[in-house]
Amino acid sequence: MVPRVSIQTEDFDLSAEIADLRQSNQRVGAVCSFVGTVRDRNDGDQVASLELEHYPGMTEKAIETMIDAAVSRFDIYGARVIHRVGLLQPLDQIVLVVVTSAHRGESFQACEFLMDYLKTQAPFWKKEQTPSGARWVDARVSDDAALARWGLMISNS
Repeated sequence: MVPRVSIQTEDFDLSAEIADLRQSNQRVGAVCSFVGTVRDRNDGDQVASLELEHYPGMTEKAIETMIDAAVSRFDIYGARVIHRVGLLQPLDQIVLVVVTSAHRGESFQACEFLMDYLKTQAPFWKKEQTPSGARWVDARVSDDAALARWGLMISNS
């Protein structure tokens, strides 16, 4: 059985992850995926690298809870979230969300729902290296607004 959540330093293979999730259910008619990558610019500054930290156990549990919410909210068969931690370079893959369902609409919505959660509420801490030095990255107001449209409370903890 494919785990629903993986927090890892190593890269992931999109095709392999989709194939693993698809083979778990022959009723799958739609697969929606999102891959986020490290940008070389943020807030107008060049970014040389991005370092991500998390609390093992707590992070996985929080994301599992949000997948449970997606399953109860949308008619989906399965979901997989991989989030990388450690030191990453521009263009490195950082996050993967894959959702399966019978039809595309539910997969698209659940995938977007999970990404909106990950951008604002998942317990990760991101530090960018810029020409001016290191800086911590906060969630954007637009990310909070995206989460709010699902009727979820924004938690600043």
